Amino acid sequence: MLNMDGQRWWFMVVLVAACWWKDVVGQQQQRQAPAIWVMGDSLVDNGNNNFLRSIARANYYPYGIDYYRGPTGRFCNARTFSDILGDWLGIPAPPQFSDPTTAGNRILGGVNYASAAGGILDESGQHYGERFTLSQQVLNFETTLNQLRTMMSPANLTQLLSNSIVVMVFGSNDYINNYLMPNIYPTSRMCTPETFANILLNHYARKLHTLYILGLRKFFLPGVGPLGCIPNQLATGQAPPGRCLDSVNQMLGPFNEGLKRLVGQFNGGSHPGATFVYGNTYGVFGDILNNPARYGFVVRDRACCGVGRNQGQITCLPLATPCFNRDQYVFWDAFHPTQAANGVLAQRAYSGSTTDCFPINVQQLAQLRL
Repeated sequence: MLNMDGQRWWFMVVLVAACWWKDVVGQQQQRQAPAIWVMGDSLVDNGNNNFLRSIARANYYPYGIDYYRGPTGRFCNARTFSDILGDWLGIPAPPQFSDPTTAGNRILGGVNYASAAGGILDESGQHYGERFTLSQQVLNFETTLNQLRTMMSPANLTQLLSNSIVVMVFGSNDYINNYLMPNIYPTSRMCTPETFANILLNHYARKLHTLYILGLRKFFLPGVGPLGCIPNQLATGQAPPGRCLDSVNQMLGPFNEGLKRLVGQFNGGSHPGATFVYGNTYGVFGDILNNPARYGFVVRDRACCGVGRNQGQITCLPLATPCFNRDQYVFWDAFHPTQAANGVLAQRAYSGSTTDCFPINVQQLAQLRL
């Protein structure tokens, strides 16, 4: 028999192993949807840009420093928003579309099409090189769909698609890597914020309609967070001390308000059998920044890994030394949240109130049977 010290040692080994396994496989929730399809930008890219001719990559240390697989192409210290939302839904993180091995049974639980620097508009982020824009991600989904048609009966495929969750995280690059770069994208900046938002929303609506025609029925559409508060924008020095760059945040209002209205219109009968959910990313992230201690955060105005003012003038470089207390930081690098902040965003998307999600949350969306 083990003595007391031996029992304590064995208990600690089991506890550490259990915690590690939970981090590997997520929250261990019961599976609530057959698949999750992820589209978007670097906030949810899980490695697609590793296979593209792009300088927007995160396949090097210290990215992934806290992830059990190390650097994978995720722009985070560990898991992204969609990874953790998948945990809550009981769905493993889907494979990258770009990976040649993403085929056969690997695609039955969903695919991740997200691409760093990708935007709603085809030109957004083009100075980074290759990326999957919204239009291309829809085409990539059609490629997956053609594979599924060879694997499943029409009835089973319809059930899979209609009960899957679609997560679409778009809009940030259309501002950061388009509208806010007038020297590179002068045409966009000639528009008022209202006109630019309408251009984005009209294109977004057309692609959402295409995905509806292809059979998808459950959509989660987060708005754009307060970009005027990210280290990249604070590093411009234009914001007052301790404040966000309000001029940038105000630009986002027309897009976020318009996206919420679009969700209402799509749910109003124009897309029968489908449910669209708006995620109030701006409000939830604002709550984190305004009440950091409530969520265990200490540092909200500079990146954990970066160079220069607010550690946001140059983003996280290869072999850089990041902060050691990463769970106390809201921002991982110049643009992206830490895993800890992603966890708050995902939990509020999954089970938040109507202030966080409209008209229902993702948990309720998954419970709908179509």
